[in-house]
Amino acid sequence: MLELYQWEFSQYSEKVRLILDYKGLEYRKIEVTPGIGQVELFRLTGQKQVPVLKDGNRYISDSTAIAKYLDLEYPDRPLLPTDPKQRGLTLLIEEWADESIGIKGRKALFSAISQDQSFRKALLPTSTPDVLKTLVEGVPTDLLTVLGFGVGYSPDVVKSAIADLKQDLEALTLLLADSPYLTGDEPTLADLAVAGLSILLKFPEGSYLDLPASIAGKGVPSLADNPDYAAFFAWRDRIYTQFRKPLIGKPPTGGAPTSIQID
Repeated sequence: MLELYQWEFSQYSEKVRLILDYKGLEYRKIEVTPGIGQVELFRLTGQKQVPVLKDGNRYISDSTAIAKYLDLEYPDRPLLPTDPKQRGLTLLIEEWADESIGIKGRKALFSAISQDQSFRKALLPTSTPDVLKTLVEGVPTDLLTVLGFGVGYSPDVVKSAIADLKQDLEALTLLLADSPYLTGDEPTLADLAVAGLSILLKFPEGSYLDLPASIAGKGVPSLADNPDYAAFFAWRDRIYTQFRKPLIGKPPTGGAPTSIQID
């Protein structure tokens, strides 16, 4: 069985999970603990970032490389169109989504975490002990602002990211105005990348992630609740309904993340 080394809350890991579900491939999730788990991942792959896909004795890192590998080795339900123009457009949108929605989404979400204590608590995985949830919920907003400066998420940086994302969502909404998918009448890697990477802007309805049910449909203020982007998020949720396999039970049957295992 395929194994996905991941973080449950990583939007790049979610991009790969959506691709795997779209292709109908069974896989086991292995949760990589930040810090020591990344050191162990480095021993396996020579790098510390998730997601990493293991297929037999092969390790493939980077969500784009994983997508291309899966299309080559598991060609059913292809991700890339055969038409040259559509193929080129698909690759452009996927790369843009990685660099724009993926990176700016994390900055924008920092704004929501800073402003809303209950939202901050709800973002923790359901397996998080209650005492830790209470501790995280009680972190003062001023301290979070200071921490934000420390990781490059100053208020100005976050504000700029949200402004850019508004333009991105406007562009995506226009692209989807008269088309069911971003590059035509069939889903491609472009659709799965944009849909998966957008989870930090507004969490999809349904039990797709190991997060409390109360977080479904919530997201970054001025993005998640903006009627101008309602059509985009409705499209994104339709992608999830069509292709993403929901978690079943707690822990999810066949899908619960395990801690990283090193043979």
